[in-house]
Amino acid sequence: MTILFISDLHLTPNRPDITQCFMEFMQSEAIHAEALYVLGDLFEFWVGDDDNNPFNQNIKQAFKSLTSAGIPCYFTQGNRDFLVGKRFARETGVIILDELSVIDLYGEKALVLHGDTLCTDDHKYLAYREKVHQPWLQWVYNRLPLFIKKKIVSKVQSDIGEEKKEKSLDIMDVNQAEVERVMAQYDCKLMIHGHTHRPAIHTFEHNKRIVLGDWYTQGSVLVVTKENLDLQNRDFT
Repeated sequence: MTILFISDLHLTPNRPDITQCFMEFMQSEAIHAEALYVLGDLFEFWVGDDDNNPFNQNIKQAFKSLTSAGIPCYFTQGNRDFLVGKRFARETGVIILDELSVIDLYGEKALVLHGDTLCTDDHKYLAYREKVHQPWLQWVYNRLPLFIKKKIVSKVQSDIGEEKKEKSLDIMDVNQAEVERVMAQYDCKLMIHGHTHRPAIHTFEHNKRIVLGDWYTQGSVLVVTKENLDLQNRDFT
């Protein structure tokens, strides 16, 4: 049996190749897994649980098919889909995890998260993140008409794209001191996250940090068994 981890697919109707790879993964691999963990940014941007366009419905159906078959699926909100909520969970059967969660990975404690909170050198992003995660603001946003929410999201996407052009790659990577602090806080020697789009397995002081890859040019899957952790790629067809 295997436990699978994915993140940063950034699914969008504009990239049918990514969607096809994801669907094939769900139907041929995830269905045989012991569990699936999605560590954020499944979507390019999630407008809200009330956005029932055909594309979103197809993605939700893929998860519903998986959970209906008895495969547990866990979801960590990312910086692009932090508005995935209770309605999405009800319609798909996925379990939404806390921002940071400690799981049992074949007898070893593992800390799983999206990874954006580890990028403490990116002060501007963290300030934005703190603002949009305020419960009162999300309460107001979730009660807006869908067409208004789409306009807001479109503007935010444009602003984010422009800001990223001006940031150095180092600022957008994790801060090692923060990684070590968080791992010590949760008493874990294994951390799994996405967000940075820099797939790798880092080892330091008997600790291990696994970074999941994005799905822009190929699929990226962490396959975990009792004996091994293997960061693998999936080619687009």
